[in-house]
Amino acid sequence: MDKKYTKKSMEELKEQLTKEQYRVTAESATEKPFNNKYDSFYEKGIYVDITTGEPLFLSSNKFNSGCGWPAFSKPITKKVVKEKIDASHGTVRTEVRSNIGDAHLGHVFSDGPKETGGLRYCINSASLKFIPIDKMKELGYEEYLDQVTLEYNFSRQR
Repeated sequence: MDKKYTKKSMEELKEQLTKEQYRVTAESATEKPFNNKYDSFYEKGIYVDITTGEPLFLSSNKFNSGCGWPAFSKPITKKVVKEKIDASHGTVRTEVRSNIGDAHLGHVFSDGPKETGGLRYCINSASLKFIPIDKMKELGYEEYLDQVTLEYNFSRQR
């Protein structure tokens, strides 16, 4: 999987990303709450790193936390993210970065739903690209289709 996705130079990122996407992913900025692309978005598919295309989160693990940013209970696998202590803004938090691209994604908190492990990955929309379920195979993400389809079918039966 790692050979498929590569980290880009800062120059490439500046050319390929919007100013907001660059600020968030390369400069560790935070987009405004409740005013971003994926906060209230609940289509089926996967969310990938905007800088590399590396798969990060399944739509089935997304939930409405009310925080103003997309929230996920867990990443696709723990290998796709790395966590580091963030002592900025007068508080200590755990920053979440993409593994391959080293893009700033957001932060993880321990106030998520208990039934899914208790974590809340609070992620900036600007760091993500959504791949809808009907485009996953075409775009090379077919290995995750079963996870999205299984969860989708399960959630439809509730």
